[in-house]
Amino acid sequence: MHNTLTAADAAAINAVLDRLADAWQRADGDAYGALFTDDATYITYVGTLYTGAQEIGDAHQALFDSFVKGTRLAGETLGIRLAGPDTALVITRGDTYKGRSGKLHKIQTYTMVRQADGDWKIAAFQNTKHQALMEAISFKFQPASKPAAHA
Repeated sequence: MHNTLTAADAAAINAVLDRLADAWQRADGDAYGALFTDDATYITYVGTLYTGAQEIGDAHQALFDSFVKGTRLAGETLGIRLAGPDTALVITRGDTYKGRSGKLHKIQTYTMVRQADGDWKIAAFQNTKHQALMEAISFKFQPASKPAAHA
């Protein structure tokens, strides 16, 4: 089984994230939803679960037209690893913003799958708001809970 991430796969996966940010910037729910599989799951940082590309796109169009109108996505890829030849686990840090991008307050996990045509799509997304104060308190009172990335 081939589980080595190639430069071409990393570029293709990051291109999906770039298209996601572009669709968000253009407030295009159809284009946003089209980057997900038909049976994708999408969990927002407030815990809302959307299922399927159509529902994800429709819900985001409603958000683009209201709560997140005029916002953009900012993000950075922290890591990509293959879980199989056609499955990638992607960890990013990101946030929405107006004007200038600021601190990236959310941690996201994407599960991406290679389609029969070779393109990558998002099969699952989980978004968690980073709560730095709660994290710091937890590490202070239980230092053994601190992950190596924070050491």
